Amino acid sequence: MKINEELIKEITKLVVEEMRKVECKTIGYSASYGRDEAKKGNDVKEVVIGVGPGYLKEITRTINGLDHREVLREIKAGIEEEGMYPRVIKVYKTSDVAFIGKEAASLSGSGIGIGLQSKGTILIHQKDLYPLTNLELFPQAPLLTLELYRQIGKNAARYAKGLPVIPIAVENDHMVRPKYQVKAALMHIKETEEVKRKNPSIEFKNV
Repeated sequence: MKINEELIKEITKLVVEEMRKVECKTIGYSASYGRDEAKKGNDVKEVVIGVGPGYLKEITRTINGLDHREVLREIKAGIEEEGMYPRVIKVYKTSDVAFIGKEAASLSGSGIGIGLQSKGTILIHQKDLYPLTNLELFPQAPLLTLELYRQIGKNAARYAKGLPVIPIAVENDHMVRPKYQVKAALMHIKETEEVKRKNPSIEFKNV
């Protein structure tokens, strides 16, 4: 099928309308989520989860409709199942998942962090790695389930404990990119609009 400019505009219009109705419901900034600047942890049993600047603000669901609170709940549960402690921070200075993960790892007592974009893309990072290097990356957010997010939490905790880790095998669907490309781009733009490069990361509580 030949894709012309008018078709692209129509697809974009439909995606924007759906995002306004479901994915990007603005809930505003709430003091209940915390305002304290995130500090470097000292507990070696700690794994820090860093979320993007738009998380639970301009965007409340992942690209495939998973509720942000449920995603965090599963990641934290996976960490806790391994006997480790999760801590959640919100990173304001970037919307890039690699740098979100690097920030989380740098502030983590164990040196292991998880980076999570609002659209659902997630990775596991380690404080001594370069930002664009990581332990595990899950770029196809539309294929991620709550069960997989929980397993990612478990793997992050096992890295923190220095245990052998079997990387998570994720289904690869070549049709995902063209199907979700416009929506992913719009969600990333929405999150990037929330970036405040001079703002420190904050403790993201009660989530």
